[in-house]
Amino acid sequence: MIEYRNLRIALLGAGNVGAQVASLLLEHREELAERIGAGIDLVGIAVRDLKAARKANLPEELLTTDAESLILGADIVIELIGGIEPARELILLALNSGADVITANKALLATHGPELFELAEQVGAQLYYEAAVGGAIPIIRPLHDSLAGDRVERILGIVNGTTNFILDRMHNAGVSLEDALATATELGFAEADPTADIEGYDAAQKAAIIASLAFHTVIPLESVYREGISAITLEQVEAAKRAGYVVKLLAICERIALGKGEGKGEGEGVSARVYPALVPEGHPLAAVHGSKNAVFVEAEAAGDLMFYGAGAGGMETASAVLGDLVSAARRHVIGGPGIAESRHAELEVLPMSAITTRYQITLVVEDRPGVLAGIAEIFRNHEVSVQTLVQSINDESGASLPAATLVIGTHEASESSLAATVAELASSAVVKSVVSVLRVEGL
Repeated sequence: MIEYRNLRIALLGAGNVGAQVASLLLEHREELAERIGAGIDLVGIAVRDLKAARKANLPEELLTTDAESLILGADIVIELIGGIEPARELILLALNSGADVITANKALLATHGPELFELAEQVGAQLYYEAAVGGAIPIIRPLHDSLAGDRVERILGIVNGTTNFILDRMHNAGVSLEDALATATELGFAEADPTADIEGYDAAQKAAIIASLAFHTVIPLESVYREGISAITLEQVEAAKRAGYVVKLLAICERIALGKGEGKGEGEGVSARVYPALVPEGHPLAAVHGSKNAVFVEAEAAGDLMFYGAGAGGMETASAVLGDLVSAARRHVIGGPGIAESRHAELEVLPMSAITTRYQITLVVEDRPGVLAGIAEIFRNHEVSVQTLVQSINDESGASLPAATLVIGTHEASESSLAATVAELASSAVVKSVVSVLRVEGL
């Protein structure tokens, strides 16, 4: 048997994930070589500052600030710098040199994925990115390979551990969003600036990646509808709990059949969106607690599948990176060009107005005869059917008119009709305030 030469591995970045990858690669080098069928040599680690303090005790002789020279001497490049630049330029350099690339950079893939995948295809290289979505959860490879012959209809994902921790704590501990965020920050689940998590930017990037892969269509990040959880109150979470729901920040990627007047006409389109939603307590996603992630896939032939586990963390993400490393190294040993991404379905990317969903609308109204009839008329005007209605009387001592709280659940309707209904409710003389509007998913 002819032995294959040792493969040269270049690592870009020695932060939390990068340091874990380097440590595991060095520690398990021989075991990984047995799985690959060839030896692997970590030839260098590119860093910005050679003297910076690091959590892991990495060999100083591997550290370098010359990322370009390191890349040009490597067979496989692992990019764990994060951000857009210089990560994009370095990955382009690596691919142009013929090296395979492994990345966990969701922001880069969501914004420049088509450019990078096109270059990889042109030069016969491969771009691996299992760690970009869901941390240790294997979701990219199942969508890319295992379900490649199936027809994915919809994906519901809890893909941000910070927001799931916050909403889970609000639900189970009865604390405010602000208090839950403070706990998440103290425990290291939230960054000092949690905007990317709280406002849904992180989840939107992951939704763009998942949808592009699942539906074989390029989904631009700017086409992903996004709402965060900053407006979610403890009262909303407790009301959801009483009604048998759990509030979750969901990334939803969905194939939608188009009728006349929707999108560009008949056929199919795809929607990718992120927002807080009510999930029934009996749905598997409702049982995802703490900072865990889960991705629920609905496929035509395979049926319902759920992938669950740690969505972040240095060690967990390093596991996904090393899995990609073994795959990339095996491809070198076996030979042959990289497998191109399947992005040629070219389905229309639909706006929010084209989707159908359900709403739960909470109103404060005047408690007098004729109010319910007036509200029913508003729903009828927009062809939205009411499924449930729960009324409670508010005790407002001294108020000129008594008030009542209505919690209205709708049947499925178009987003445009539901939004128009809420807008008319907000301007109605009998509605004192629209307290909250949440979509219902997972039914």
